[in-house]
Amino acid sequence: MTAILKREIRAYFTTPLGFVFLAVFCSLSGLFLWLDCLAVESSAMGGVFQMMFFVNIIIIPVLTMRTIADDKRQKTDQLTLTSPVSLFGIVAGKFLGAFFVFMCASTVMIIYAVFLSAATASVDGKFEWGMFWGHYAGLVLIGALFISIGIFISSLTESQMIAAIGSIVVNIVICLFDIISSYISNATLSDIINSLSVYYKYSEFTQGIFSLKNIVFFLSIIVLFNFFTIRVIERRRYV
Repeated sequence: MTAILKREIRAYFTTPLGFVFLAVFCSLSGLFLWLDCLAVESSAMGGVFQMMFFVNIIIIPVLTMRTIADDKRQKTDQLTLTSPVSLFGIVAGKFLGAFFVFMCASTVMIIYAVFLSAATASVDGKFEWGMFWGHYAGLVLIGALFISIGIFISSLTESQMIAAIGSIVVNIVICLFDIISSYISNATLSDIINSLSVYYKYSEFTQGIFSLKNIVFFLSIIVLFNFFTIRVIERRRYV
């Protein structure tokens, strides 16, 4: 797994993809910080995180689109599949590689918070660190979820474009479960779909609610999509 992880991180930073992702994330988050906080002299970063939630729906699939699809297109996946690395190690390495790049980008949010905290303290104000960490935890978990979905979709195709578009569509659908459930007349089915609402559980973190149930929910879905990816690769190994 370590070898796969190192290869993935190296691939992100020896090609423009990793740098482009970091640039887009930092540029847009900086823009939203200016519009939602600095321009109105507010230290509340809720609006910044809210906008970055929707941005991540689109840019994370771009980060993950090449993870497996590009290997399949270039036929280099057979080298990986015949290596002594386990399927779990392959998928875990690719997931952690993409997650590492995402965490590098999301660290800028902490830098913003430190800056705002210092600026607030200089005018005898108080920065709400509890709310910030709730937002940040939600951002990290939703980012990890989108990465696991992106890698799974990437394992289904040889086209990076299809992988990116497919991941964006799936991300949007799972974020709309609570809206979809409101249009279903069957109460039982509506409750089941609503219980799978990603956005609703994410929004609880933004309110500073660290629920173990919601953390387990996100981790379970992440593990599930990574398991699906392992199954897809396993089937390809014996083709």
